[in-house]
Amino acid sequence: MQKRTLIKTALTLAAVAAVTFTTPLTSFAADLKPVKVAVTAGPHADIVTKASEVAKKNGFKVEVVEFTDYITPDTALAEKQLDIAVYQHAPFLKSFNKNKGTDLVVAAPAVVQPMGLYSNKFHSLESLEKGARVAIPNDPSNGGRALILLAKAGLITLADDAPALPTPLDIAKNPRNLRIVELEAAQLPISIQDLDVACVPMNYAVSGGLDVKKQGFYFESMEAEFALIIIAARPDNVQSPEVQAFIKYYQSPEVAEFIKGKFNGQIVPAWIK
Repeated sequence: MQKRTLIKTALTLAAVAAVTFTTPLTSFAADLKPVKVAVTAGPHADIVTKASEVAKKNGFKVEVVEFTDYITPDTALAEKQLDIAVYQHAPFLKSFNKNKGTDLVVAAPAVVQPMGLYSNKFHSLESLEKGARVAIPNDPSNGGRALILLAKAGLITLADDAPALPTPLDIAKNPRNLRIVELEAAQLPISIQDLDVACVPMNYAVSGGLDVKKQGFYFESMEAEFALIIIAARPDNVQSPEVQAFIKYYQSPEVAEFIKGKFNGQIVPAWIK
């Protein structure tokens, strides 16, 4: 762990959790306690760092804590070592809660970033050869997400009774005999040279230096539930002034402009229609 000091379901839950402030944040920022925010390295770290800069200008301290995996940040959040996490979609949070017996909650929408198929060898679904090695993330949430993406692309067919987050065992038909390889999400971009295709979440595609236009050739819809990244907190602090202040600074015009300028449409603010 490295420190940097400095959609629909999720949106509904966020609306329920949110507290509306009727006074400017600057009027009470000096009374707020510092917060620690978990992110994964790459775009999420960059965006939250920008939000921390906006907060700092208003007297509110936000410490950005970077992780290289998906499990440790939520664990630290649940154990109150951290206050907020910004890196995951709502289905992942739900799966984490179920598996770990925690009750983390959606606080607000963050950004939209679709998963895509990337390759150095193929540039279309039609050109993908039989027996190709296709890598998916090895965590249950994003692994299931990748299989759903492959099914939508027509490359595989999932069983009728497949769960909401399928596993390779739920593949009913695989007409091209694709060889599914499970890897840690952060390893996918650097492993692409040894693979035929990789299903990569957008944040890792960007941080891993993949060229979305040249190497990417099939993507989730921007409306997909899995594409919506959320801000997560705990039931005991989601309505606190500190968490709500962070949301306000994260969803500020300055952060929106930063996202638009840095990511060229690959990642977009989820709170702007």
